[in-house]
Amino acid sequence: MKIWTSEHTFNHPWETVAQAAWRKYPNPMNPAVIGTDVVERKVVDGVLHTRRLVSSKWFFPRWAQALIGTANICYASEKSEVNPIQRHMTLKTTNLTFCHYIAVDETVTYTPHPTDPSKTLLKQDAVVTVQGVPLNNYMEDLLTNKISLNAGKGRQAIEWVIGKLDTEIKEFASSACKSTDELLSQTKKSFDDITTTARRSMDDISSKAKRSLDDIENFTKANANQRS
Repeated sequence: MKIWTSEHTFNHPWETVAQAAWRKYPNPMNPAVIGTDVVERKVVDGVLHTRRLVSSKWFFPRWAQALIGTANICYASEKSEVNPIQRHMTLKTTNLTFCHYIAVDETVTYTPHPTDPSKTLLKQDAVVTVQGVPLNNYMEDLLTNKISLNAGKGRQAIEWVIGKLDTEIKEFASSACKSTDELLSQTKKSFDDITTTARRSMDDISSKAKRSLDDIENFTKANANQRS
């Protein structure tokens, strides 16, 4: 049995990192993970519980494949809990493929950094057990090194997703400003059209009123001339 642990600090608040963790896959840093499917999701006492099926490709050397077999796609069960009030996120993953020979139990937690709440502390640990096949210690070392390598790529993936989120927010803000400007421009144009129409109407009324007064005045003069 091999035990692996790691810690990392993200210079981002917990809410940002937790959101990025949900959108972590797919990413160019971890191409081995090819899909995630939500199997169950529920909220209990304000805590979000989710179970997902993670599909990935394990690239074993030929000698290891001869011992445990091969699989085009490997599956793992991921159970997570997210507590937005306490700002705590935990993900526990267990492999389903090759489980007769290999057991990989990994736990990942995201919490606010104890000395700086504006940052997020990531803790990871994995327990790797290989049994029932020769060279089990060597295979445990191989898997542990692979987990350590993937963990580094996973942290890069989180930063990559956060960068995407920032870009999306900026694009949304830019689109919102553009839409607001277009709305204001259209509103101004509508007001201008209304004002122009009203001004024309007033001019028409004034012109008609003036013509009416002129007609009355001419009619009055004509009657006066006739009487004289």
